[in-house]
Amino acid sequence: MATYDVLGATYARTRQPDPRIAAQIHAALGDATDVVNVGAGSGSYEPPETVLAVEPSRVMITQRPTGAAPAVQAVAEHLPLRDGAADAVMALLTVHHWTDLAAGIRELRRVARRRIVILTWEQRIFRERFWLVRDYLPQAAAYDDTRAIPTDQLIDLLGGGRQEPVRIPHDCVDGFGAAYWRRPHAYLDPHVRAGISMLAQTGDDALAPGLTRLADDVRTGRWHTRYAELRTLETVDVGYRLLVTDR
Repeated sequence: MATYDVLGATYARTRQPDPRIAAQIHAALGDATDVVNVGAGSGSYEPPETVLAVEPSRVMITQRPTGAAPAVQAVAEHLPLRDGAADAVMALLTVHHWTDLAAGIRELRRVARRRIVILTWEQRIFRERFWLVRDYLPQAAAYDDTRAIPTDQLIDLLGGGRQEPVRIPHDCVDGFGAAYWRRPHAYLDPHVRAGISMLAQTGDDALAPGLTRLADDVRTGRWHTRYAELRTLETVDVGYRLLVTDR
């Protein structure tokens, strides 16, 4: 994907797998003996059973760690794999980037023998519960409105399945959108924003007024007063969901 050939250049700096989220993903994969990771990026959350990563961006592939599963440059809509090629297929925070969602889901169903695991988010919940987009950066939420896929729609395309809330720890080490929900100063760092597609693709010019207000609120302590309750929480549910479908 050309987008990540640009946005992904420094991705691995702030996007490291969080062990608590990894544990939930690996539990969802169950006892799969071989796993294909679609939209694999730099390889976060791949279990030891991963046999192949599929990723459209060469820039992202080059950031995969030494010893990671082999990777092929391809798109979800046309997986270079035979029918039933793997026990399980996973697709983590990627379906919103696909150009043809239905085709990509059909490919996951074709390749997976037993299970499909998708990590995504419910945009309605994200908008309502996450203070950053609700109160400071509605432009970023508006951008995600154009690409976020309702989880019920995904479940329908998958042919059924279950949803699990993915609660975000306050010290999450994977710097995706809501990872810094208790660390507001992080969103003022351009390196952090560069690893969050909804912010990077909205652009700093559009975000500037909200970022200025956030910086002022952090500096004066207003943020900490306004969101004092958050400082008592260890995890939050802001809409991230793990979808699990058995074939």
